[in-house]
Amino acid sequence: MIAAVAAATPALAQTHRHFEIEAAFEPASKAGEVDAVAVRFAPLDPDVQVNEIPAPRLELDDSQSLLSPAPEEPHAPVPPMSADAPRYLDLSDPIRFPVELAPDAPEGIHGVPAEVVYFYCSKSRGWCRRGNEPVTIPILVSR
Repeated sequence: MIAAVAAATPALAQTHRHFEIEAAFEPASKAGEVDAVAVRFAPLDPDVQVNEIPAPRLELDDSQSLLSPAPEEPHAPVPPMSADAPRYLDLSDPIRFPVELAPDAPEGIHGVPAEVVYFYCSKSRGWCRRGNEPVTIPILVSR
């Protein structure tokens, strides 16, 4: 049986004008749960917010074979966002993306390349942008 634990150091923080972004592997804490990659956005500009819709996503690099997206539970349809009533994510907790660790993952510390894709806005300045931030997810695999 392979046990995976998060490496002691989170992914290198990517410092940007509006956010510092970190990604860390979170192994399932008990049977029946799924592993996850937790992405934390640390705002550097209080006026800039991450949009709820479209939801941020984690794109795992195709060249790696340690992690794959886990099947997600179906979600209820989300009403479209209106320019008059934008909805932003609460960034006090990380955003978790379910993943599966390859059953044949070799022991050791690995860095899994990925990209966090998100949309963010400044309501007071009247603009919105798409963010694409590369991250490396550290994973320690031990048996």
